[in-house]
Amino acid sequence: MQEKPKVVVSSRSRRVESAGKDFSFTKEMLPDFGALNEYRARAWEVYARTGLPVTTDEAWRRTDLRNLPADVFVVPTDGQYKDLPAVPEDLLKPLVSDQHGGQIVLTPGGASIDLDEKLAQKGVIFTDLKTAEAKHPELLQRMVSSVVNPEEGKFAALAGALSQNGVVLYVPKGVQVEEPLHSVLWGPGANLAHLSHILVLIDEGASATFVHESASPDDDAPSLHAGIVEIQVLQGANLRFVELQSWGRNVWNFSHERSRVERDANLDWIFGAIGSRLTKNFSELDLAGQGSNGRMSGFYFTDGNQHLDHDTQQNHLAPNTSSDLLFKGALKGRSRSVWQGMIYVAPGALKTDGYQANRNLVLDERARADSIPGLEILADDVRCTHGATVGKLEEEPLFYLKSRGIPQQEAERLVVEGFFDPIMQRIPFDGVRERFQQAILNKMAG
Repeated sequence: MQEKPKVVVSSRSRRVESAGKDFSFTKEMLPDFGALNEYRARAWEVYARTGLPVTTDEAWRRTDLRNLPADVFVVPTDGQYKDLPAVPEDLLKPLVSDQHGGQIVLTPGGASIDLDEKLAQKGVIFTDLKTAEAKHPELLQRMVSSVVNPEEGKFAALAGALSQNGVVLYVPKGVQVEEPLHSVLWGPGANLAHLSHILVLIDEGASATFVHESASPDDDAPSLHAGIVEIQVLQGANLRFVELQSWGRNVWNFSHERSRVERDANLDWIFGAIGSRLTKNFSELDLAGQGSNGRMSGFYFTDGNQHLDHDTQQNHLAPNTSSDLLFKGALKGRSRSVWQGMIYVAPGALKTDGYQANRNLVLDERARADSIPGLEILADDVRCTHGATVGKLEEEPLFYLKSRGIPQQEAERLVVEGFFDPIMQRIPFDGVRERFQQAILNKMAG
């Protein structure tokens, strides 16, 4: 997350040469909701003195921002969603049977909130960022900047300073949230900057499932998303976090995300990415307590001129921790994917068990996949393994299917479906899984 493939304790605030035109945001645009004013002012100072990343920065070597039209983006005004396309009904369907535990819809300049009254009576807080600033300022102080520092990069500082929209989830000690919680960030509008901040705190012994989706229509004009995700899973708690993005083809998407998992706690973190023009995502798992466990599962499918760059890190900071990462991707057209992963084992983190793997299917000779696993081990008595593959569709299964009368295109579709199936089965909801399976089929057909 520090925009380099290893853990760095000190903050990073040096100025770098800009990749091109900078944003036109001003300090006067900072939201003034009260509870986070000091945090936003600090984030703005970092943002103002930090240039856009360039390809001489290690974490950005394979992602070039020179074509980013930074100066055209504007912050949405209050209520702007009223003049923009509405959220598609498919995104709002209940995840289980006919209801949610709660649902939040974030739109440009607005938000709607729904939470089961039984959960509210148990002390569960599931609301948007603006409401949380007004009603839960003390809780926000406990959550914001707890695991992601605005100094971690230009886009982290931007989201920290100017985020108008966001989700705050708090599950009190011992509370078990059985029904899934769902949030949707809907980002229509030409040249709009969608800036979000997701804050999650699962208290000791509690559990929850949270699905967050980001999406937008395929507008001809560019738009921007910059976001922060901060997750804390405290002692003995459990969280399943499903994060899916199907941004439109002209969205520039940047995010800094980190989860901190304490003693004997568990996190199951699932990513899905099929959209955006360009994505640069930093996702970091901190196993901070003895006996903590984390699993990171990801899938992506690129086509056209899409560029998706995922930078992941599994940090084993305490003894007897385990992590398991599996990312799978397919590529068509002239698209490019980058995955750079690191397993870090801190001094004294004995009995660590860490695994990471990245598998890529290149379906077009013009497409390119870069896969860069890494290990940094500073402790004894550990087991850490990694692997990466980049290849084409295997001829043997294709031949088998075609020999039974299945046409070439259909055979390729079946093989790709089988390739993604282990990841798809980790998505716990049929409706969400089917929607993304259909998106993959559409890319295959296109």
